[in-house]
Amino acid sequence: MTKLAMTGGDGFLGWHTRCAAKETGTAVEDIPVGDGFNPGQARDSLQGASRLIHFAGVNRGTDSEIADGNRLFAEQAASALRCCGEPPAVVVYANSIQADLNNQYGRAKLTASQILAKVAADVGSEFIDVKLPNVFGEHGRPFYNSVVATFCHQIAQGEHPEILEDRELTLIHAQDVADIMIGTVPPDALEALVSQVTVTDLLSGITEIADIYRRGEIPSVETAFARNLFNTYRSFIAQSAAAQDVVPLEKHADQRGTFFEVIRTHGGQGQTSFSTTVPGITRGNHFHRRKVERFVVLAGKARISLRRCLSDQTLTYDVEGTSPVAVDMPTLWTHNITSTGPDPLYTLFWTNDLFDPTHPDTIAEEVGAV
Repeated sequence: MTKLAMTGGDGFLGWHTRCAAKETGTAVEDIPVGDGFNPGQARDSLQGASRLIHFAGVNRGTDSEIADGNRLFAEQAASALRCCGEPPAVVVYANSIQADLNNQYGRAKLTASQILAKVAADVGSEFIDVKLPNVFGEHGRPFYNSVVATFCHQIAQGEHPEILEDRELTLIHAQDVADIMIGTVPPDALEALVSQVTVTDLLSGITEIADIYRRGEIPSVETAFARNLFNTYRSFIAQSAAAQDVVPLEKHADQRGTFFEVIRTHGGQGQTSFSTTVPGITRGNHFHRRKVERFVVLAGKARISLRRCLSDQTLTYDVEGTSPVAVDMPTLWTHNITSTGPDPLYTLFWTNDLFDPTHPDTIAEEVGAV
């Protein structure tokens, strides 16, 4: 896969998919639509791309804004495909399950799908129509992307969400959507990746996650849905060093020395590892898409640096072994640790899964690079 072309690259799903593309080293070229659409630039971005991923759409506004916006974006993408001398082999569209319903948004998504299906047939590309349920994930916009984002935001802010209507939700994590859109997971796997949960149970689950995490413990991440929900909640904590408080560790001392309980996990498997790092050396410079990870400096001094992927938002923690604290590595944030003291650095690492060299979920990315 040489490169991907994408509309809506700055949106929620676009960001998640661009992060996922880094795992395979695949370049992504964004195609602006709407007022920023440039036919020549769009054609050039499509040239040599293995697939066009169409995310751009309008899901809020008046009926005419929703209808006209979704049609316009699809028509602009279609016009670029028709002008491309070597169109991508695949056109994949982030549709909605509402396309099967008789409402304005559903009709608008269906119209866009029909436009893209026709142009794909005309230029000889395979068309993949991915009908998505409710999508949630890290850094979703509260009161916009999903009720999961809204609940996570409110609870992280110390608020108490209210349920206006209890119903069953069909949810899928944005990184699973990204895998389907990129093509590393087949579209027919979507049904196996969704989870069914009521609004009441969702709120209860996020509240429990927050209560456990507030105590410095890791909630159960035994299932993929539990892990994804936890990682989503953490993204609303990991907005600043002030918001994501480090976790103080209780010290037990006697004549033998000192003892710290580093982590307590509520279910699931995990792996704790230990490293020494000579002064001046940096470890890491990578990010994880799904892995839950915690660092604890036991001896020496270190600087732990994090940067949100595809962003210049950074966090920095200066820590030392004389006052141990636990620092968590949020998913989709690249991170490293540098030995900054005169003596060797002793660091303990914990992750929720056992390392699998065939699926390491460790993507190289310099913290200092944007």
